[in-house]
Amino acid sequence: MFKKSILLIATLFIFHTGFSQVIRTKLPDTISKWKSKNKVGFDISQISFVNWNAGGNNSISGLIKGNFKRDYSNDKFKWKNELVMRYGINKQEGQELRKTDDQFQLNSTFSHRSDTLSKWYYAGKFNFNTQFSNGYAYPNTDLAISKPFAPAYLFLGIGAEYVLKESDFRLYLSPLTQKTTFVLSERLANEGAFGVDKAIYDDSGNLVTPGKKSRTEIGVLLSSEWETEIFKNMVLDHRISLYSDYINKFGNIDVNWQLQVEMTVNEYVKASLGTQLIYDNDIKSKEEQDGMQITKGPKIQLKQIMGIGIVYEFKKKTVTTG
Repeated sequence: MFKKSILLIATLFIFHTGFSQVIRTKLPDTISKWKSKNKVGFDISQISFVNWNAGGNNSISGLIKGNFKRDYSNDKFKWKNELVMRYGINKQEGQELRKTDDQFQLNSTFSHRSDTLSKWYYAGKFNFNTQFSNGYAYPNTDLAISKPFAPAYLFLGIGAEYVLKESDFRLYLSPLTQKTTFVLSERLANEGAFGVDKAIYDDSGNLVTPGKKSRTEIGVLLSSEWETEIFKNMVLDHRISLYSDYINKFGNIDVNWQLQVEMTVNEYVKASLGTQLIYDNDIKSKEEQDGMQITKGPKIQLKQIMGIGIVYEFKKKTVTTG
């Protein structure tokens, strides 16, 4: 009886081991084709003076930021999705709280190639930009020069994308891209801000036709993204977008150029240095003169940010069986 029991147990063990091996052979573990990346951070800088002969004002600045990616990839298809959010404020002695950075951006690109060797893809791109709160021509905080969804920009187009996966480089060219500008503020729309048609008034100053709250253009878009480690623990993120409308002053190029270097101190502490240059002929500059807000012509907009802070990055890797 004992020998029969031992034989039965051995038979069941061999059967279980063999069956398990078959299962592992037929159903291997594979990494999901979806990849996610989530990064949140907070930068802060502060300066204070006590009996400082050279003078200066006490100040403190803070910047909260987030970057979230969801990417799908197989041999012939790619779908990249990204959400970028930034908001910064500054408080200086003797001044009210002021905004230093404000961005909400959503990007999505779907691309397909006909064979697995080609680096060229047919692609469709979606991009949306706006801001979280009102913007002002300081020190005037009575009249906002921009608001949430005033402006907001939506780009939707089709074209071709060249991808170098090994160097994380992308070049996108679209001969057919729709750009829609939204100005969902009645006052700013009536002023004709950001290129929309302004309101029409009669000789007595009465409103005849309100300003348009949107403007649609069709043009050509060229954009590029490149992320690389230029030195150990130092990553360069380069993005540029060039757009020109076919009908309204073709050849007049809207430029949005971003350059950022992120340096890793340790797992959670990182320093960053970034610049952004914007030129759009439809964005008129505004200045404060003798208590009046004066609208002038378009100018090159330049922003430079340098900070050090805490960054937490969490990646989700999904393992499936099939």
